[in-house]
Amino acid sequence: MSKPGQTVLVALRRMIASGELAAGERLMEIPTAQLFGVSRMPVRMAFRTLEQEGLLVRFGGRGFQVRSVSAEEIAGAVEVRGVLEGLAARQTAERGLSDEARRALELCLVQGDELFAKGYVTEEDLEVYHDLNMRFHHVIVEGSHNPAIADALARNDHLPFASVTALAVDRQNMAGEYRRFNYAHMQHHSVFDALVNRQGARAEAIMREHANATLRYAEVFGSTLADERMKVILRPD
Repeated sequence: MSKPGQTVLVALRRMIASGELAAGERLMEIPTAQLFGVSRMPVRMAFRTLEQEGLLVRFGGRGFQVRSVSAEEIAGAVEVRGVLEGLAARQTAERGLSDEARRALELCLVQGDELFAKGYVTEEDLEVYHDLNMRFHHVIVEGSHNPAIADALARNDHLPFASVTALAVDRQNMAGEYRRFNYAHMQHHSVFDALVNRQGARAEAIMREHANATLRYAEVFGSTLADERMKVILRPD
């Protein structure tokens, strides 16, 4: 995708996540192109990508509409992600970690330890955690050497707020968020220990439970994306 297309894509994705573009709102190529000062082609490509991600649906002949996402949809997708990532963890444990994968996971653990050592987190800390969390999960999926798992996860991630690539933070309860994400990080330590010791069943169980960290904000997104207390951290492009 061209640089203008990337700019439009990132901007629209964040506008949808923040609620600036509400569920049901229509988007057309020409007004959007004028808004961002670009031609119609970058807008068209951004619309198609957002449609693939499940954030937009086609409306009429030419336009799109911001998709309404229910709590049930997100919760269901999160449960499926837990099953798939649990399978990946089991297969990775049974195959054994490569030296490269082990070093990558250890680096994520060290970085996470540094974030949580001070006893609180900021929004900026959780942006760092978001990135290391993505890397941690990616290494485990790759370590399974089962491309069907990655393919199934990609299809399941059509609801981005149920994906590991998106993180929701409750700005009004940062103490609670510290406890939640610190606990999730401790789960990273536990699954790493299971992987190193080639305990497939244990690794699978921990990863399935780990997915539940997402469920507490499924209801928020099911009712409205415009809750000002919530901040969504998305995968950088």
